[in-house]
Amino acid sequence: MRVRRSLPAIIGALAVGLGMTMASSASAEPAAVQNPCGFYETHSDAYYNHCTSDGSRIVIEIDDWGPNSEQCVGPGVTWIGPASGVDGAWYTGRTC
Repeated sequence: MRVRRSLPAIIGALAVGLGMTMASSASAEPAAVQNPCGFYETHSDAYYNHCTSDGSRIVIEIDDWGPNSEQCVGPGVTWIGPASGVDGAWYTGRTC
């Protein structure tokens, strides 16, 4: 009799635990997709995401109107201009 009563409780607990695990991994994935490492654009803005855990600051070259420009960026996402004025950006191999 006890097994019949506790079996639904065990199955329910496992289902809740599995559901929470799936929900947490599903919510973590879009952040990585939205902010990829390096250059990326939204419909209106251009960004550079310096993905690092060492705190370094790097020089990036920005392909914008006229001669390319350079900018020093730290860890994380940096706004580099409107998407209509930036064609790309990349790491130059130098720190700042």
